[in-house]
Amino acid sequence: MGMQDIHHLMDNEDACALAEWVRRGEIRPGELLEAAIERLERVEPQLNAVAERLYDAAREAADTPEVGQGLLAGVPTLIKDLFSPVAGAAMTNGSRALGDLRADFESEVVTRLRRAGCQVMGTSTSPEFGTSYSTESSRFGATRNPWSTRHSAGGSSGGAAALVAARVVPFAHGNDGGGSLRVPASCCGVFGFKPSRGLLPSGPMVGEGWAGMGTPHAITLSVRDSAALLDATAGMDLGAPYAAPVQALPYVTALQRDPRPLRIALVEQLGPWPTSPQSLKAVGEAARLCESLGHRVEPVNLPVVLPEFLDQVFTIIGASTRHYVDLLGQMRGLAVQAEELEVRTRIILRDKGNVSGAQYAAAVEWIHALGRQLAMFMHDYDLILTPVLTREPVLIGELDVEDVCMSLDQLVERYHSYSPFTALFNASGQPAMSVPLSWSSNGLPMGAHFAGRFGEESTLLALAAQLERAQPWRGRVPAVNACRR
Repeated sequence: MGMQDIHHLMDNEDACALAEWVRRGEIRPGELLEAAIERLERVEPQLNAVAERLYDAAREAADTPEVGQGLLAGVPTLIKDLFSPVAGAAMTNGSRALGDLRADFESEVVTRLRRAGCQVMGTSTSPEFGTSYSTESSRFGATRNPWSTRHSAGGSSGGAAALVAARVVPFAHGNDGGGSLRVPASCCGVFGFKPSRGLLPSGPMVGEGWAGMGTPHAITLSVRDSAALLDATAGMDLGAPYAAPVQALPYVTALQRDPRPLRIALVEQLGPWPTSPQSLKAVGEAARLCESLGHRVEPVNLPVVLPEFLDQVFTIIGASTRHYVDLLGQMRGLAVQAEELEVRTRIILRDKGNVSGAQYAAAVEWIHALGRQLAMFMHDYDLILTPVLTREPVLIGELDVEDVCMSLDQLVERYHSYSPFTALFNASGQPAMSVPLSWSSNGLPMGAHFAGRFGEESTLLALAAQLERAQPWRGRVPAVNACRR
């Protein structure tokens, strides 16, 4: 098969379909890798989504037997550069403070992706320590949205979302501690899925990222790929502090039939910050689509006091960030100085980096109690539907923080007035997803956000597949894309 034919397949097929071509021997993994490299180089000057290219290592591994087999045989991908080490790769976590520190081990999820046949061709960008809803850093600069390069690709898995939306690779690894898969998926018009707490491995580097609020997974073009990736990676790793139930049947089987009629709670507003008409229109379109498919949608208010919730969350983030920074100093043999860190990180450390052990423990208990409260709420509903964002994707620089005198409350408002919905389900541990169902009047994607009951990934995936069949999104290609030759 010629390179032009391979590019045509990559323009139109998802990862599962590409892997089938590889398993049949009709495409060699090395050919697929070279096509992906060519695609990446075509769009990267406009997107700035790559932290490090790992082409040489990928080429060396391309002809090994395990790459040609497995559920995702030969499929090229990138790993997010945020607490997800890749052996031999720089591990910057989006920060200048890490210099050229390189990993001599790999995260378990990377090991499982390789075992499934994936080819790791690089790492993708993240903001410093993953604490921004826009992937902009002093280390790498701004990652741009392929629909409009004036706009942000979202954060913190913005590099992953931009590359998938631009059709470089059919999926890219990411992680999510407060919306970091779902926000960029919404910004870039692709599918972002956050699994239940403990379903995927976070070790060995991370035990319980942000007290269990963080989890790895991926951003994908198709729902099928997201389900297949769960099949390849789900299950606790050795010694994990949390474990969610793994479905007995493959997750892809959940996509084969429409879900039963679901009762869906519609939440249009959360906290003190208003939801824009554009976002209300997008979530309303998603609600009407669900109703047309036989589901029941009921407007509700969630029993959450958002400012109190966010104060508890930032107690956990602040203590965790202090630990990361101290650990970094130990790893490099030199304490991290404040001027090495971005202003946003300094504000978090100043106001929440020295909380007591009792304050940290109280915050963890608070979010776990919230999880129980939401679990009770879910007795009456199968799913919760909200906007992902209160407005269109922001412009590059719109979320910048340059004044170290800014209060933490002002910092929280800057970010969470933009996305007040997503972090709630990290705290509760529930699975949640962003589905690309709407575009604004300016042609920018507006995702619909669904959360399900803990451990019930299949319900979300079944609905997502039904929505994908009813309103396909893969035919919409952004202005910056790898399909043009």
